[in-house]
This record gives sequence, structure tokens and C-alpha cells, in this order.
Amino acid sequence: MIGELIEKEEIASFKIVAANEDQSQTFLEKLKGAVRLGNEFKSKTSIAFQTEAGPKRVETTVWSLSDKYLQIKSGVLIPLRSILAIDY
Repeated sequence: MIGELIEKEEIASFKIVAANEDQSQTFLEKLKGAVRLGNEFKSKTSIAFQTEAGPKRVETTVWSLSDKYLQIKSGVLIPLRSILAIDY
């Protein structure tokens, strides 16, 4: 998996930027699956995203999905256009 593993509480200390290539449409079905896993089974998803400091990765429960953001615990939003990889 891409990126340095960080704790979800550390996300706010990084500036999240758009990935070189917007893959949000490619990841749409996986993102919907991650929401279902989070809400129904409390399962964690590994999400790699781009920051100014380079790729970072977090393993967390996904709570919701909008047309532009993925929401994880504590109301943290990750822009879909910054996602590099998703796995569960």
C-alpha cells in the first residue's frame, strides 16, 4: 500500500492536496463498499491520500461519502480527488 501510515488524529496536521490524477470515479464502488463496511460491520479501510508532505495512509472506519468527500471518525473529511488508493 502507498504512503506512510499515520493515525487518523494526525490528518489535521497535514495539508491534503489533489493527487496528480483524480481517480475518484475509479474508486467510487470501493468507496461505497467502505461506507457499508464502516456502518454495518464497523470494519476499517486503508485509505492512501496525497498531502504536501507526500503520500500518507490511514486505517480507519469510513462513515459517509459525498460527491466530493469521504468522512471518517470525528468529522474528518478527505477530498476524493486526493485519494491514491483504497483497500479493505
